[in-house]
Amino acid sequence: MNLSRVNLFDIPLRPIVLSHPSCFFVSKRFASRGVSPAILLPRSTHSPQIIAKSSSVSVQPVSEDAKQANQSNDVSGDSIRRRFLEFYASRGHKVLPSSSLVPEDPTVLLMIAGMLQFKPIFLGKVPRQVPCATTAQRCIRTNDLENVGKTARHHTFFEMLGNFSFGDYFKKEAIKWAWELSTIEFGLPANRVWVSIFEDDDEAFEIWKNEVGVPVDRIKRMGEADNFWTSGPTGPCGPCSELYYDFCPERGCGDDVDLGDDSRFIEFYNLVFMQYNKTDGGLLEPLKQKNIDTGLGLERVAQILQKVPNNYETDLIYPIIVKVSELTSVSYESANDQAKTSLKVIADHMRAVVYLISDGVVPSNIGRGYVVRRLIRRAVRKGRSLGINGDGEGNLNGAFLPEVAEKVIELSTYIDSDVKVRASRIVEEIRQEELHFKKTLERGEKLLDQKLHDALSMAEKTENKPYLSGKDAFILYDRCGFPVEMTREIAEERGVSVDMEGFEVEMESQRLQSQAAHNVVKLTVEDGADITKSIADTEFLGYDSLSARAVVKSLLVGGKPVMRVSEGSDVEVLLDRTPFYAESGGQIADHGFLYVNGDGNQENAVVEVSDVQKSLKIFVHKGTVKSGFLEVGKEVEAAVDADLRQRAKVHHTATHLLQSALKKVVGQETSQAGSLVAFDRLRFDFNFNRPLQDGELEEIESLINKWIGDATRLETKVLPLADAKQAGAIAMFGEKYDDEVRVVEVPGVSMELCGGTHVGNTAEIRAFKIISEQGIASGIRRIEAVAGEAFIEYINSRDSQMKRLCSTLKVKAEDVTNRVDNLLEELRAARKEASELRSKAAVFRASVMSNKAFTVGTSQTIRVLVESMDDTDADSLKSAAEHLVSTLEDPVAVVLGSCPDKDKVSLVAAFSPGVVSLGVQAGKFIGSIAKLCGGGGGGKPNFAQAGGRKPENLSSALEKAREDLVATLSEKLG
Repeated sequence: MNLSRVNLFDIPLRPIVLSHPSCFFVSKRFASRGVSPAILLPRSTHSPQIIAKSSSVSVQPVSEDAKQANQSNDVSGDSIRRRFLEFYASRGHKVLPSSSLVPEDPTVLLMIAGMLQFKPIFLGKVPRQVPCATTAQRCIRTNDLENVGKTARHHTFFEMLGNFSFGDYFKKEAIKWAWELSTIEFGLPANRVWVSIFEDDDEAFEIWKNEVGVPVDRIKRMGEADNFWTSGPTGPCGPCSELYYDFCPERGCGDDVDLGDDSRFIEFYNLVFMQYNKTDGGLLEPLKQKNIDTGLGLERVAQILQKVPNNYETDLIYPIIVKVSELTSVSYESANDQAKTSLKVIADHMRAVVYLISDGVVPSNIGRGYVVRRLIRRAVRKGRSLGINGDGEGNLNGAFLPEVAEKVIELSTYIDSDVKVRASRIVEEIRQEELHFKKTLERGEKLLDQKLHDALSMAEKTENKPYLSGKDAFILYDRCGFPVEMTREIAEERGVSVDMEGFEVEMESQRLQSQAAHNVVKLTVEDGADITKSIADTEFLGYDSLSARAVVKSLLVGGKPVMRVSEGSDVEVLLDRTPFYAESGGQIADHGFLYVNGDGNQENAVVEVSDVQKSLKIFVHKGTVKSGFLEVGKEVEAAVDADLRQRAKVHHTATHLLQSALKKVVGQETSQAGSLVAFDRLRFDFNFNRPLQDGELEEIESLINKWIGDATRLETKVLPLADAKQAGAIAMFGEKYDDEVRVVEVPGVSMELCGGTHVGNTAEIRAFKIISEQGIASGIRRIEAVAGEAFIEYINSRDSQMKRLCSTLKVKAEDVTNRVDNLLEELRAARKEASELRSKAAVFRASVMSNKAFTVGTSQTIRVLVESMDDTDADSLKSAAEHLVSTLEDPVAVVLGSCPDKDKVSLVAAFSPGVVSLGVQAGKFIGSIAKLCGGGGGGKPNFAQAGGRKPENLSSALEKAREDLVATLSEKLG
């Protein structure tokens, strides 16, 4: 498998491996293979001093002492990662942290490759901050789940070690350093390393052959499909060169050697030489700035160095497998292939789940949340296949995945230190999801088993291939929470295919409702030109001023650039500078006006701005020309609506206070999962696993209002990102921050990285009130609140409503609650009385119609009554049926139907003991009749109820019930 033959700007081809360390994991298993425990310093000591470097980098020789040091027996996963980063740091690369698994790029669901965080630099959208960098990037790929655990190197979660050059060094240095890292730093035997190059890349061939010294028979030229990387139909691209490790050199060399032979080779390092720009016509133009993008799979190198047969048996993953083995009492060493696969899948999936939840992704039925839910459910099912019942430690009602998660967290220290901080939330989220799934799993498995049995039986009768309909697959997904992938997996194990096209048809309506809306600024016009290349960044003045003189740099109408717009036109205006805040960080955009003062014969112009969006650092003012006309190059007076800005400032600062209060009241592990700062309210989403109690909400409100009353001045400063985090500033997960960040602090209360607008003193907030608290997803709660002017409006509105209520009820405000309680009690009593009267009326009508009963049979007879009772409600219908069975002589069978509403059908079947003893059951009988009315139902053998949505079919359904009862009873009586 090619390590990076994927379109990293789109969707990856196949997942590779990479992952975690086990610093303190020691066992005879690894000691026997030369793996020593890594006694490592804290993460901060892993960032070597950056060496000052020029624009040209030379290949630096390695001393004999260094060579001896690198021949250390320490080949743990942590050591490999550290040595990689230190190797490139010593060659002038800046060590950058791993990005979140939730990418900033809206076109990519999850972080799929190490270079993704640098995509804007490679595309020329943003300038480079450093000439070259190195990272250990956490990645997730789920496009090839069926191979996880079955092959030696497929994973969902992995770490990609990478070194990157942004117009600095190029092919020669990248190749020589990759070879030096592999053969000297990591000590791989040179005669076991093979190289692939793009078939036309003679430059790379010459470097490998003449400067590195790789024999020609171990350099393979390969085609575009394998060794030429592209970012898409157009854009940056270039040839690749890949390094492979040969496990079986005794097989020799030759033209027939296949580097894709997984039984012999493993690709562990890929070098991309980004040197061309591909035009619309397919031409390759040399790039002015040539880049290097590489990826080395940590788990793959660990497999090689630790001399184990697959990635799962490295110290990165094997300790998790050991934990699963303890819970299942299934020894990995002695397990069969199927059990080994299940152990691997659980270990792999839990690594992915832990890091995804840590980065704020919680289980749900859409997007990233669906990935987490799917992985957890696959792990649960694999656990069941291994015999896990409950938590694996005697508690049959417990969950076992939290135990596995704790082992993953234990191994997380040098991958992501935040995981341990969030441990309790991660474990609880996994526990709840597993227990929730277990409630529906058994019912779903029974339903699927029945449907698969029916499919196989039908196929046997028709001599066709067995298949499960898309509708049935959707029912399992919608009603039982079965991911369709799981349905297909189980079905295929039984030899049944699934109609996926039919499933997609059933899913379409739900997909339309659940698609996430992305507010993306379109700055590419119809001819394909990108305006961001010709327009300079907008200077933002809004922190210090609400008005400014600015020059119109561009106008867009319907995505097309224009030179002039007139009254009535909707327009997007790009200015050189602006006081308008563009929507970001949860805060909505400023509103206001652009004014043009007329000169001479030119009339004044006014543009009302209703939204401001931002693409990179260019502000797009969206508005309508209310009068006059606007031209490119004109100077305007940009004025923000001061009242609305103040409302936003109040709510944004109140949001910071709310987060601090939540952490104090319910726990420091609580973290932000989203927010909205609007003019009329604020909304704050946070990770928490239960509803907040009334007392907690009151405590939060009281604490915030105290801070408001303290009249504390806010402090705003710009700091290096590392310094801000060191000072304790809270960062929003998934947000991308520059090297220099803005820190907003309420001294003694709150400190956050934030680019939003804020009040100068907490007293400006005036007051704070929570108006709602609710769950919006598994493990995610939402608080909505008002502050400042919005608080006054809210209180006035509530006061007005209370006055009207008091007037209607003719009581004082303090007596409203008692009066409402009394009215509700009176209403319940009235409803009960009405229900009893309806039941009595139904019983009376049933008594009258009892003479319509007829008999079935000769020597032994059964009385049968099948009738419609017009619009009788379901409860009264039940009373009528029970009365008829009790008054008519046993044996008797009664079926009644009614249409209580225009789109509703009620059905009931009541059979006496004599009928039930013949094997005729009410529950089974009424279900088939209800289907004719577009519904279903069931119950006990002697009594059952059902419903439907097609009243027009009631008459024919009752006729069918009459015929079926007569036929069935006649057959039973002989």
